[in-house]
Amino acid sequence: MNPAVARERSIIKNVYMWMTAGLALTGVVAYWLSGNPDMIRAIVSNPIVYFGAIIGELVLVMVISRRIMQMSTTSATLAFAGYAVLNGITLSIIFLVYTGTTISLAFFTTAATFGAMSLYAMTTKRDLSGMGHYLMMGLIGIIIASVINLFLKSPALYYLISYIGIAVFMGLTAYDTQKILAMSRQYSGSVDETNYIRISIMGALKLYLDFINIFLFVLRIFGRRR
Repeated sequence: MNPAVARERSIIKNVYMWMTAGLALTGVVAYWLSGNPDMIRAIVSNPIVYFGAIIGELVLVMVISRRIMQMSTTSATLAFAGYAVLNGITLSIIFLVYTGTTISLAFFTTAATFGAMSLYAMTTKRDLSGMGHYLMMGLIGIIIASVINLFLKSPALYYLISYIGIAVFMGLTAYDTQKILAMSRQYSGSVDETNYIRISIMGALKLYLDFINIFLFVLRIFGRRR
């Protein structure tokens, strides 16, 4: 195996390692908070805490997405870990809304779906870059429909948004995976250790977001409220 191919494969492997670590950190934080009634009560009863965490997530995503290649490896690592922790805080309330069985079923269904789409992206010869525009349009449509349904409170629209959301983020999983592969090929054999970590974190964040969003939409469909 030539060095370029070996380097490409190590980047892809590292992206998934970072993504898995991020998901694990989010899960640990969410589960730990769910077992601490006082902490959960503070999050649920204090909008400043909950929405502060959401704002913090948005800020970190923008910082990582726009400035990752200028950040030190320590700053990039802390930013990614911080995002995973904040997401764990906001996701901790799902343990109050859904049963443990439902959450587990949604997680494993998401893992299987995500894995299938990633494998497809890695093995297909089809260029998926043209999907990006349509997927972004679909994402914007989901956001608009979700805001509208806050007022309509339509169960039918609620489930329609959920199914479309799964389809859009399945597409984004394949699209982002192929983009990461292309990025890996571009930097294979020439990237230094610092940029190797930066690229890995940037790719991990993209796939992390795809996974979490599929999970949340699947959970809405499987949801058996307590």
